[in-house]
Amino acid sequence: MYRFIRPLLFKIDPESAHSLTISLLRMVGAVSPLRNMLRRYYRVPHKPVHAFGLEFPNPVGLAAGYDKDGIAWKGAAMLGFGHIELGTVTLRPQPGNPKPRVFRLPAERALFNRMGFPSRGAHFVADQIAGNRPHHLILGVNLGKNASTPIEAAGGDYQELMRIFAPKADYLAINVSSPNTVGLRRLQARTELNSLLSLLVVEREIISAKLDRNIPLLVKLAPDLSIAELDDALDVIIANNLDGVIATNTTIARPGVESVLAAQVGGLSGAPLHPMSVRMVEHINHAADGKLPIIGVGGVMDADDTKKMLAAGAVLVQLYTGLVYGGPGLVKSIISSL
Repeated sequence: MYRFIRPLLFKIDPESAHSLTISLLRMVGAVSPLRNMLRRYYRVPHKPVHAFGLEFPNPVGLAAGYDKDGIAWKGAAMLGFGHIELGTVTLRPQPGNPKPRVFRLPAERALFNRMGFPSRGAHFVADQIAGNRPHHLILGVNLGKNASTPIEAAGGDYQELMRIFAPKADYLAINVSSPNTVGLRRLQARTELNSLLSLLVVEREIISAKLDRNIPLLVKLAPDLSIAELDDALDVIIANNLDGVIATNTTIARPGVESVLAAQVGGLSGAPLHPMSVRMVEHINHAADGKLPIIGVGGVMDADDTKKMLAAGAVLVQLYTGLVYGGPGLVKSIISSL
């Protein structure tokens, strides 16, 4: 059915089309008969994965960026996802970058975006995830600093975000790799990353003691790091005893993109990103001797892409752009083939 609906959605500008799908999923999530209907239609085999001290019902998750404000996750969960990562969430509400800020590249099965963390703020999102959730679903929250927060003060944003979301989420992801917030990627450098993570690890110990449970803490990295920069980041992540890595965010490179839109500023996602992300997952897995769990994300468009990501060393995969091009049946198709 989606192959008939997609041309209609693609006649709408990308951000408006996304808002429409988010609204539909929000409605589904709020109405029990609709939830049950979708759950039955997109039911997937149970293929559990253990990672970060958690049991995921299957290895396929929804990447951060799709449901930034936590308003549609109950509906999205009915599509078969084993986990959903909300956000990126900022501490204070912010509008993000000026529109237009999302662009489709259908020939390449890709998207450009320069969203810049539009967010209704941490307290709004926290309210959306209070209460019950679908059985077995793992819920993560991706955290980012406000654009107005100086890089030198970014740690304070992340600390407060951890305090808000640690009691409500199963894991937290520290986003230091979006290309669309000025200066953010500087936090991936060895010195800056160590200063940030050492602060957040102490905060996690305090929070974990209050909650009487561990809070898995992951770092999301950019695919544009050099090998030396990536190794520096991994040294810091391992030294600070973080639980895992998410590889990768969008890229500022334009591999294989011939569209005139290649000149647009922003991050590229979708099929052209997949080889970069797989290579990075392979390197992380080798460099960490398989001891640092990896969520592989970037250009996962179908079952073959998923298998390549898992073969490279990822324990879980996430998708977003694949859902735009493949539709709601993609998750079921992938998991059924594993």
